[in-house]
Amino acid sequence: MNSQSSDKFHDECGVVAICGHPEAANLAYLGLHALQHRGQESAGISVSDGREIRTHKSMGHVVDIFTPEVVGSLPGEFAIGHTRYSTTGDTILCNAQPLSVNCNKGSIAVAHNGNITNASELRHELEAEGSIFQASSDTEVVLHLVARSRERTLAGALREALLQLEGAFSLVFLAEDRVIVARDPHGFRPLAFGYLDRGDGRRAWVFASETCAFDLIGATYVNDVEPGEMVITDRDGPVREHYTPERARAHCVFEHVYFSRPDSIVFGRPVQESRENLGRLLALSAPVDADVVVPVPDSGVTAAIGYSAESGIPFRQALIRNHYVGRTFIEPSQAIRDFGGKLQLNPVRHLLEGRRVILVDDSIVRGTTSRKIVRMVRGAGATEVHLRISCPPTISPCFYGVDTPRQSELIAANHSLEEIRRFVEADSIAYLPMEDLKKAVDDHDNRYCYACYTGDYPTDLVQIETLVSAKFSR
Repeated sequence: MNSQSSDKFHDECGVVAICGHPEAANLAYLGLHALQHRGQESAGISVSDGREIRTHKSMGHVVDIFTPEVVGSLPGEFAIGHTRYSTTGDTILCNAQPLSVNCNKGSIAVAHNGNITNASELRHELEAEGSIFQASSDTEVVLHLVARSRERTLAGALREALLQLEGAFSLVFLAEDRVIVARDPHGFRPLAFGYLDRGDGRRAWVFASETCAFDLIGATYVNDVEPGEMVITDRDGPVREHYTPERARAHCVFEHVYFSRPDSIVFGRPVQESRENLGRLLALSAPVDADVVVPVPDSGVTAAIGYSAESGIPFRQALIRNHYVGRTFIEPSQAIRDFGGKLQLNPVRHLLEGRRVILVDDSIVRGTTSRKIVRMVRGAGATEVHLRISCPPTISPCFYGVDTPRQSELIAANHSLEEIRRFVEADSIAYLPMEDLKKAVDDHDNRYCYACYTGDYPTDLVQIETLVSAKFSR
């Protein structure tokens, strides 16, 4: 990871599924391209022509992996795709998805967004019964559960497997002649549902982690796959059913704070609207007398626009991000100080020099990146730097598909606000209060998960394990 992203959260991945379109592989490729922000580690597409499933996957970015020749070698009307940032499993090709298997239910491929919290226990049970695992990803557990099921149909085997899983999962399955998708009963991770007019009077059906994937391929958003719902789609269209009763909803609020693109609808709500609300409410709860509002790009931009609009202080894009930094880069000698920080961000000096700056960012994890950016803004001539964070302090790790450090590494879990301010070297610092976060996403009936800010986990297994761990670490 590069130095700028090392202090940020990362979602595990993005998924897409296409059913009933002659250019399914190409549409899956375009969908993954729109979801690239959700994972840059690896990407893959599995396609079926009704008889055979073909898979192509590799490490790297979508556009580099899926050349026109590769996409052209993947014929069929059914496809699923995946772009990955690992939160469980090693960074190696065998963990790249989709994963596939041939079993008594036929050929199956699967891709997954989220984190199965009881995967280790299930894996040990399966290995004790003779299952052999090829990868270290929790997704492979799902394939083994399906393959070993005594249910006669794929749909029945999948229902049985889903009922054994705990935690967060939005799953897309590919069989020879259908696509099956499912969400966990809490609805932690998003999964949107839509359709695409083929031009011949028929519709193709599409699923994706975010609706920005629909926009790129010209699909129409219908609604979300419901928590606890499974949708089986073949050439005759979708059949929707609940494989288990819906539980208390726990949508990941960080999708609206940071992960999702602002042009997406996530959990049925426009992300842009949520983020502007975050900034407006932050301006009301933590005002400061300053000259300019400056976002930390890209994730702080929309909240900074809201802060500027509410406060009346001018918005200035005074930090410019280089979007073309690769994973490998030959760094110069240590003679160039803070090179890593300069690799991705560079200040616009004339917008900062002699000014009192409000710096808006979406989160602070360890604090090291925030300190580099504050130093950079001061070095460009700012007379004051006031750091404003558009979410509450992060005090607990996530177990539902967000790559967070251990609690001991989270600066807000171990330091006071004044200690954090001194560490990042800001003139002042303020976070968004929890009640304002709920207002920003219009959560009037507790539909979101706030565990990273509260330590109160919505699933029993994680809550119990966390309490036990805390007890023995004292």
